[in-house]
Amino acid sequence: MSLTLLTSSAVFAEETTSVETATPSKNLIVLIGDGMGPAQVTAARNYLMYNKGINHLTLDSIYVGQATTYADRGEDGGVIVSGVVTDSASAGTAFATGHKTYNAGISVSNEEVSVPFASVIEAAIEEGKATGLVTTARITHATPAVYASHVRNRDNEVAIAAQYLDSNVNVLMGGGKSYFLSREENGRQEKNLINEFQAKGYTYVTDKAGLNALSTNQDKVLGLFGNSHVAYVPDRTAEVPSLADMTSKALDILSQNDNGFAIMIEGGRIDHASHANDFPTTVQEVLDFDAAVKVALDFAKKDGNTSIVITADHETGGLSLSRDNIYELNLDLWDKQKNSSEFIAPKLREAKTIQEVKQIVADNTWINDLTDEEAAYIMQGDGSSYAQEGAYNAVVSKRLLVGWSGHGHSAVDVGVWAYGPIADLVKGQVDNTRIATASAEVIGVDLARATANLQAKYIYPKFKITRDGQVLYPAKDLAEALGSEVVWNGSNRTAAITNGSNSISVNLTDKKVVVNGAASNLALDVDNGKLYLPLEAFNALTGQNMTWDAVSERIVK
Repeated sequence: MSLTLLTSSAVFAEETTSVETATPSKNLIVLIGDGMGPAQVTAARNYLMYNKGINHLTLDSIYVGQATTYADRGEDGGVIVSGVVTDSASAGTAFATGHKTYNAGISVSNEEVSVPFASVIEAAIEEGKATGLVTTARITHATPAVYASHVRNRDNEVAIAAQYLDSNVNVLMGGGKSYFLSREENGRQEKNLINEFQAKGYTYVTDKAGLNALSTNQDKVLGLFGNSHVAYVPDRTAEVPSLADMTSKALDILSQNDNGFAIMIEGGRIDHASHANDFPTTVQEVLDFDAAVKVALDFAKKDGNTSIVITADHETGGLSLSRDNIYELNLDLWDKQKNSSEFIAPKLREAKTIQEVKQIVADNTWINDLTDEEAAYIMQGDGSSYAQEGAYNAVVSKRLLVGWSGHGHSAVDVGVWAYGPIADLVKGQVDNTRIATASAEVIGVDLARATANLQAKYIYPKFKITRDGQVLYPAKDLAEALGSEVVWNGSNRTAAITNGSNSISVNLTDKKVVVNGAASNLALDVDNGKLYLPLEAFNALTGQNMTWDAVSERIVK
């Protein structure tokens, strides 16, 4: 590795004199502003400039470039999509592991039989570093998940929570308590995972007081600050910690490790507010994220041996800071909304009259002149899944003179900010995979080795479940992934699969499966011309004793 690549940024050189700038870092802090595109950043800065007399964000002092966000080709509702518009799972996989994948994939490859990719967090664990994941979203949501779990579909948050239990990540903080509780406790798990974490030595906290009470000698912490996501900034009570609060405590704990640490910190609700098109809340969530950036940057400057890299997975909502050919922004109104649109959405859904809608809007905003037409539109909803909430936000956005292209993601590049030796590794125009590889380089961890270790244990095939509950796997794809040779004879509808001296032959006409020359009762199925076989067939073929992990939907070798 060249010394040129490891030389720190100009900012780092000017502000830190106690560390040789050619030395890689001991510690790594990755901060992700989920959904935080260029317009979201500009909006937060404009708010500070025109409403608070502050002309910059903390982020601004360490800006180094921008990153692409595109994913691999994949399926969306049965339709093949290009991947040019990413989701958080595929983008997160890129900047956590250095590999592209399809939308919805959590740190697995884009194949019929996928293999896991290790993240920089998992590689850091192998080197004896302390690690942490902190977010204002559910801790089982896509961005934290890509750093310490592997599933074919991000919606399998039950598996993500279960995999965290075996991940050896020291600090886990965010929302998502329901994914750690048993079904009997109105949760999602078969058993209470919180008890399992505590049995492994984790200290469990649920509010700001519990967070503040943690001492630095408690090296394993599970903090769950909401059944789902952590409350939006304008809706938080005094019991709910900010992202900066969580960041500060996590850094205090992790920095006790003599080998250093690696942590990912996510402002997860920037994305959610932008999905809803709730502009005032979007601004507040960006500022909440920027406050966490300040905590991290202050730590790094004092520590002298920490690299920070900051980016976003994508932009959300297609935000524009102008509309209707009006060369103005009503900046003085940007902080006149009391609660988020999510907070008042239940009231809007229940409203039966135009007058009720007008009162709800007046109680939450400066708008005392809502027209009958606007109120009727809110009652009707905007035609999306956000319904009345979406229509309310459309009305508010129009008054604020900001626009949205929709409720989804967009394909624009996102910013990259960095401090310390990593800065020169990610400056300019980079692909989002470079965030992962640069992160690994700067703290000296081996992504390839960690990935090889994972791939020796697990594979993630597509599968189907028969009516009697049996799990079947695509025969050709799985056999070849296991090093077997497959020969298909279309004329007599037979398949021959060989692996060394072992063999399986299948006659689709008679629906017979022969294993190593002996007839068997193994089930088979053909779906859209593809042959499926049970795991017993592949165990016989390979001589292994592989098992099926039904929760994580993976084969354990």
